[in-house]
Amino acid sequence: MLPHEFTEKMKALLGDEYEAFLASYDRPRNAGLRRNPLKCGDLSLPFCTHPIPWEPNGFYLQEGSRPGLHPFHDAGAYYLQEASAMAPVALLDPQPGERVCDLCAAPGRKTTQIAGRMAGEGFLLCNEINPKRAKILSRNIERMGVANALVTNEHPKNLADRYEGFFDRVLVDAPCSGEGMFRKEEAAVTDWSTETVLMCANRQKEILQSAAKLLKPGGRLVYSTCTFAPEENEQVVAAFLTNHPEFTALEITAPWFAAGENGTFRMWPHKLLGEGHFAAVLQKTAGEEGSPAMEQPQKLPRQWLDFAKTLQITLPAGKAVLFGTSLYWAPEDMPSLRGIKVMRPGLELGEVKKDRF
Repeated sequence: MLPHEFTEKMKALLGDEYEAFLASYDRPRNAGLRRNPLKCGDLSLPFCTHPIPWEPNGFYLQEGSRPGLHPFHDAGAYYLQEASAMAPVALLDPQPGERVCDLCAAPGRKTTQIAGRMAGEGFLLCNEINPKRAKILSRNIERMGVANALVTNEHPKNLADRYEGFFDRVLVDAPCSGEGMFRKEEAAVTDWSTETVLMCANRQKEILQSAAKLLKPGGRLVYSTCTFAPEENEQVVAAFLTNHPEFTALEITAPWFAAGENGTFRMWPHKLLGEGHFAAVLQKTAGEEGSPAMEQPQKLPRQWLDFAKTLQITLPAGKAVLFGTSLYWAPEDMPSLRGIKVMRPGLELGEVKKDRF
């Protein structure tokens, strides 16, 4: 049962399209997955049907299939992800070698999608303010074999103060009222209220302040939600552009989505095979590029070198970082971590204990 206030609001928003929108709740869900190019390349998966148009590694699933139980899932060959949720990263369009920040990253769906597009090159900072969710994010980064990612557990403002003007691209997949998840999650329906929508909108505006600061001039910012509420979508973007004249809407071609003003896109469940999503694509046109202190590389211990030689291990470009008692291989562009709550500072290599690796 959809909340009455929600249905009345959608009638006013959609007009003649409302009945088609309502009918979308009666059709079977279109589940999807995203193949992990960091591990399996063009691996053919038996439970996939046809491709998802906006994501080269995305596929719809056969009805009744259970890929979450397959060993390939535990091995990180793919990530289960709903089709429209793949759209924001497609619009972000991260490139190998860039510095990218996913500011609200848990559980890791969009982060690992970004990592796949970066192909192991560049620096990816993925942040989650909730400690428990940050641990889940770290586990998924590890499972998917992402070597060039830093996982932090910080307030976005703290990151913005430390790494101002440092990133080429920033994604804010903001916490929201979750109206687009009503078909998928019963809790999204029971927890919904007009007050929740307004509370989320205020929080989203605050997060965007930090995202604006993190981005360097010429960089791209994508703001996304999984809700239909204009208060959390178009109105948040309009307020942001009013308060940030150094940003402009970026006009890009995205034929699969319903385009609006200020670089906004809607993913409607009655217009595509997927749930509800919203995204806005913005570009920073002015400001200064940041140059924070970089994390200093450390010499690899002899025990590691002996171990790597024995197993013929070749590491990607990066630098050794000792974090606590563990040795990590970090991206070359990783800035100093002093004063930052870090969950995972790169790819964990192991520990040196009693002169053994």
